[in-house]
Amino acid sequence: MGRNPRIEFEGAIYHVMSRGNRQEPVFIDDTDCGVFLVAFDEACGRCGWRIHAFALMGNHYHLLLETPEANLVDGMRWLQGTYTKRFNGRHKQWGHLFQGRYKALLVDCDGDYFGTVCDYIHLNPARAKCFDLEEGRLADYKWSSFPLYLRPSRRPAWLSVDRSLGRLGLADDRSGRTLYRQQLQKRVVEIACSGKPWEVDEAWAKIRRGWCFGSEEFRDRMTGLLDGVMKGKRRDSFAGEETVTHDMLEAERLLEVGLGNMGLSEAGLAGLRKNDPRKRAVAWLVRKQTSVRNEWISKRLHMGNVSKLSSFVKSIEDSRAGGLFQLKKRVAQCKKV
Repeated sequence: MGRNPRIEFEGAIYHVMSRGNRQEPVFIDDTDCGVFLVAFDEACGRCGWRIHAFALMGNHYHLLLETPEANLVDGMRWLQGTYTKRFNGRHKQWGHLFQGRYKALLVDCDGDYFGTVCDYIHLNPARAKCFDLEEGRLADYKWSSFPLYLRPSRRPAWLSVDRSLGRLGLADDRSGRTLYRQQLQKRVVEIACSGKPWEVDEAWAKIRRGWCFGSEEFRDRMTGLLDGVMKGKRRDSFAGEETVTHDMLEAERLLEVGLGNMGLSEAGLAGLRKNDPRKRAVAWLVRKQTSVRNEWISKRLHMGNVSKLSSFVKSIEDSRAGGLFQLKKRVAQCKKV
């Protein structure tokens, strides 16, 4: 049976979860978690994502992810592919790291649905007993967004806490954060006292098994979007009519600024060598800051066979001195323009 296409639209919120192939770890140690968060930071920069909660859990991860532009599929393809390459390179492994298709549960931002998923993610380390439930604190588990909620100075730019706190009537100040910490810690006690920690909240079963989590009206609307895709041309996702994504707009901007910085014009690219160092530098910039396809970059920069693009970009990424490094430093400034 074919897979249902993804539903994508501006402002969509998803609970994204992906497990390791054959239930094996995707985070073997703390360094792996750090590597994932670096790639995640890059993905959020490329796609403009807002993250409301996350938890890295050994053999899987959870994200509460908002897409201001309709770009979940492209962003997730880049994130999981990039992390897999870095994980395999570090551990000298090869092949698939993640098990099949990642799960993307559509979440209703109205009512209690959003907050339930946020708490579900933050409490995941407690349900999995990643710390001592009787003496430890939820904030002690450092590979989730919960401790970052409590320490605003350490938050990455992509982590948004206002909606999660606001649905409880809390402000992002010392008092609001203290009350949120106390509320979640009470839930940890409930989990510790329960013989079935995964059933402390009956709504959690719907989060784990469903494809959509929200009101009847929200479910009907999402079903309508899905039906519209299924009746039309089969695609991997639904993104609406001629959607212009954050990635494409940003890629066009970076291409224009990057070429100008290198003293090049699009009209003159075809006359240059396919591996011209200046082309490689601009390709590296676009590849690092967006998740547009390699085919797009290679075609726009007249770099020939797309299979060579990764090696062209890697030559810039790995440069630590010399001419390529100077080009890398120079073009890196373009992302701030």
